[in-house]
Amino acid sequence: MELRDKVAVITGAGSGIGRALAKAFAAEGAKAVVCTDLNGANAAETAELIGDVATSAELDVGDERAVERIVTDTVAAHGSLDVFVSNAGYGLPGGLELPTDEWERMMNVHTWSHLYAARAAIPGMIERGGGYLLNTASAAGLLTQMDSGPYAVSKHAAVAFAEWVAINHGEDGIGVSVLCPQAVRTNIMGPRARDMADDSSAGQAAGDEILEPEVVAQACVDAMRDERFLVLPHPEVATYFERKASDYDRWLRGMRRFRRRLMGE
Repeated sequence: MELRDKVAVITGAGSGIGRALAKAFAAEGAKAVVCTDLNGANAAETAELIGDVATSAELDVGDERAVERIVTDTVAAHGSLDVFVSNAGYGLPGGLELPTDEWERMMNVHTWSHLYAARAAIPGMIERGGGYLLNTASAAGLLTQMDSGPYAVSKHAAVAFAEWVAINHGEDGIGVSVLCPQAVRTNIMGPRARDMADDSSAGQAAGDEILEPEVVAQACVDAMRDERFLVLPHPEVATYFERKASDYDRWLRGMRRFRRRLMGE
């Protein structure tokens, strides 16, 4: 997928990875970049930074009807929708003590939002000859996130959904990439960026580099050009994933030991 002359919608474009992706898409020659965010002012700021090819809209990715409208409006305004980037997300620590509605909210934002986007965008993409989905998950979707149960579960589900779409719609001309970074210097990390170098794989690789959003965005552009499924800006994630797959029980024991060290036990 070459981005030149393409029309793209990006969620969570008000800051961080989403903003960097919007700027990178424009730099690649995209025809139109629709910047969306729950914070409409932040989305508008991103669009203003980019210039004429960008527009903005407030969007709650957990609202399926709203996602449908942004797809319909984009096609009406630009004649097509070639790329949908499901990037919105947030962090929340906790586990069994969190109320069910907090688990459901994170599933809605991190998993069902990808379903809403695919359901709204794919039929039209197929009619027009193809399209591309870029879904932001996390290294937590391949490994885990020790300090957040719903984050780990929702990101695993996001990876699984992207796999399903790639298998079932690849022959329809739908490309899929799923972004699985470790720590990136974004709002989701907040003050933890000073203390932890791994937000997304639960400290498995504490000390691995915290990447800038622009580096991650370029990794996405490169992966889309090659039509690679996994986008791993931290290449060490592939090694961790291989170790996990080759001896799951050993990996779990190692994670429990690491958790004890983090807890000072």
